[in-house]
Amino acid sequence: MLTSSLRLALSIALAGACGAAHAIEYRSVAEPAILYDTPSDKGHKLYVIGAGTPVEVVVSLDKWVKVRDPGGALTWIERRALAERRTVIVTAARAAVRQQPAGDAPVVFEAAKDVVLEHAAAPADGWVRVRHPDGASGFVRVTEVWGL
Repeated sequence: MLTSSLRLALSIALAGACGAAHAIEYRSVAEPAILYDTPSDKGHKLYVIGAGTPVEVVVSLDKWVKVRDPGGALTWIERRALAERRTVIVTAARAAVRQQPAGDAPVVFEAAKDVVLEHAAAPADGWVRVRHPDGASGFVRVTEVWGL
């Protein structure tokens, strides 16, 4: 039988563990931006990331955000360089974007690797609705894109 103090300690520990879990946050780059190795414009400039590229938010500071790019690199970007708009990037060699969320649905268009698509609706049943910059839209398998 557990003592009341042991129960209290376990409850506190479990409550803390539950609070630590959170959803992964993705954003997109508003305009081409410089990525740095430290949260400072005096840091080493690593490379320029293209507009629209999705990034995973890892750490948020006042004016800087540590992000993971589609290639997995961890870098720092100025917060003002990020947009609220969500995008995904094609990771498959070619991704078929279909009229409906089904493997046998007609193909609207195919997107090559590294093409950025607008994230149009929440994923469901292994598919996500996307929109090409040219205006065509449809559904792509979540396993063929990154940024969700």
